Amino acid sequence: MRTEDILAAIATGLWRWDNASEVITLDAEAARLLGLPAEPVTLTEAAIRSRFHPVDWNEINGVVNLAVTEGTLAEARLRVMDVEGRLLRTVRSRSKPVVNGNDYQLFGTLQEVAEPRPGDAAHTPVTGDWRRSREAFLLDAGRGLAEARSTAEVLRVAASLSMPGFSPDSLAVFGSSGGRITVLGHHGYGPEDALPFADMLLGTDHPAPEVVRTGRAIYLTSPEEYSRRYPAGRPLAASDEPRSWAFLPLTVAGRTMGAWMAGFAHPVAFTPDERSVLATVARMLAQALERASVAENERELSLGLQRSMMPTLGPEIPGMTVAARYVPTGGGLQVGGDWYDMIPLPSGRIALVIGDVQGHDVRAAGLMGQLRIALRAYASEGHRPDAVLSRASRFLHGITDTYDPGDYSSPRFATCLYIEVDPATGLLDIARAGHPEPAVRLSDGTVLVRPTAGGLPLGIVPDTDYPTTRLVLEPGETIMICTDGLIETGGHDLDTGWARLRRIMEEHTGDSLEKLADALVSGVHGPSSHHTTGPLVDRREDDIAVLLLCREGAGCGCGPGSTVTMAPVRRTAMAVAQAEPERIATARQQLRDLLHDWANGEQLDAAVLMVSEMVTNVLVHTDGDALLVAEATGDPGVRRLRVEVTDPSDELPHKRRPGEMASSGRGLILMEMLADAWGVDPRGDGKSIWFELYEDGDGDEDGDGNSDGDGEKAAL
Repeated sequence: MRTEDILAAIATGLWRWDNASEVITLDAEAARLLGLPAEPVTLTEAAIRSRFHPVDWNEINGVVNLAVTEGTLAEARLRVMDVEGRLLRTVRSRSKPVVNGNDYQLFGTLQEVAEPRPGDAAHTPVTGDWRRSREAFLLDAGRGLAEARSTAEVLRVAASLSMPGFSPDSLAVFGSSGGRITVLGHHGYGPEDALPFADMLLGTDHPAPEVVRTGRAIYLTSPEEYSRRYPAGRPLAASDEPRSWAFLPLTVAGRTMGAWMAGFAHPVAFTPDERSVLATVARMLAQALERASVAENERELSLGLQRSMMPTLGPEIPGMTVAARYVPTGGGLQVGGDWYDMIPLPSGRIALVIGDVQGHDVRAAGLMGQLRIALRAYASEGHRPDAVLSRASRFLHGITDTYDPGDYSSPRFATCLYIEVDPATGLLDIARAGHPEPAVRLSDGTVLVRPTAGGLPLGIVPDTDYPTTRLVLEPGETIMICTDGLIETGGHDLDTGWARLRRIMEEHTGDSLEKLADALVSGVHGPSSHHTTGPLVDRREDDIAVLLLCREGAGCGCGPGSTVTMAPVRRTAMAVAQAEPERIATARQQLRDLLHDWANGEQLDAAVLMVSEMVTNVLVHTDGDALLVAEATGDPGVRRLRVEVTDPSDELPHKRRPGEMASSGRGLILMEMLADAWGVDPRGDGKSIWFELYEDGDGDEDGDGNSDGDGEKAAL
């Protein structure tokens, strides 16, 4: 008797599915079970699909693909429908794939099964509540694994998975590298259980290496089967807990990166649906581990770049204290184009450098590293600040002089501020290339933005001049230089950003320059809770670099064990060149900043008017530059302001009586009317004109109806 006749006698049909030609061949019994005439027939895949419930057909596709991948049987239950969409019967299909290259053929059987009675707890593997529970589980597992940001978090999520109906009691994740298999993490095993298999060669007689070698899953339904197939794995099989094991490959983009072991304390048959769930979880786990590995490599790379590019501050500067901070933008590689540096010079002085290369990407970080090395080399050769920046601009232009709008390596520019510091005298020589100007916190807490001459950003043109500005950092004063990220983060422009930083610096009363640096960064970014995910998200919009230099003295608050004491002297100085008349406006603003808390607003306006007149007269009536020095002394409320403007001309000013239509000649008249005291002092190399104001607004201490400066006025 033929095999087909024997199977037909027990209501079992035969079928063959050719994946390459997409045709299915049925014998007579298989055709009858599908509601067709009881005779052998060959039909297209589309014709067969119409005989099954669409949900079950989609399910059988997944089962078949899993069987082809693992080389196991494909088993499922399917509902057969008639042309009216009514249920005819439920059949059970079992088939074996035969793979030939990228194509395969399935040889299998169809057998009718009884429908469960109403109220029966039984359910088919592909329909009903079990499938809905499985889908909900897979969605939840996918969400948890997608949110894991590190390998440890991925393993923690995997250990917490609760599969519908057959949750594993233990698991292990194996990684593959350099011909060895190592345990990345495990759950449900003690150290003594995992130790024999923590590090294995790829050829070891163990399920995990075999899964990595072949890329096919291995299911072991009993300890006896485990011991029989893998004698070397007997210690693990002899454990009191697991009774069944599933080893599945962790495959990403066709590459098997490891294996996942799920152990069960009860016997598991590993039906096709259970294998499908395990295979889906393994694919999600592999993707999550790959993402976590990439993220960890990026973090390690960014930290390594930060460590190599951001130098430690040293050596110590006698009589001075330095503090610095670097905060990269959020997300991606934690490096960018901002940097700072402190360079010992051959002359015994110290150079402080801060800069910002255009962009926040790896290209910007690479250029920053090259530019920083070039600046350090030029400074170490002993060049002056202007020469250092000129050479650096030529260097940056030379390595980015090819422009292509679509090219990632198109030209970049950089801003930079270079300060040469003389620790003994507090003398600062400053050269600036398109960078924000420095700010100085005076000994009494007042903050002034110091105007400094500057040139184009580095790299725009190969040959650029960078004028040098000279300042003196007095004892107790602190200079702050930063990149624009500290100023403009949070939607601020230069004016409002500086106002925010000025408030932070003036309110600082700590005993440490480090605390002031922390306060500046925190005032821009918010509290540390803003640096994590959630409703208070990270506000990092641009890289930030900030460098603080304090000349130790009364009121600085940065010396060891010192506290902030408000010193009674407040001073500023600046030069106005003949070729830069626009700096007169800067001089007026400097005076307003210096006297920001002056009690009498009318006196402040008068002082600003007199400064404007004095500096303008120097530029108009002499051939030299004007040097302005303003100093406020005394306690608030009873201070004295002294402003002195010096020029190289020996010609003394003369009081004139201008006519009604005259456009000049009223400068001395204004000073006589507005100042509490004023005068002109001849010097060997020029002269200085000065005035004084007393904060109480009354310079008449002798009661004669005239200010006490009258004697000095009369002496002119």
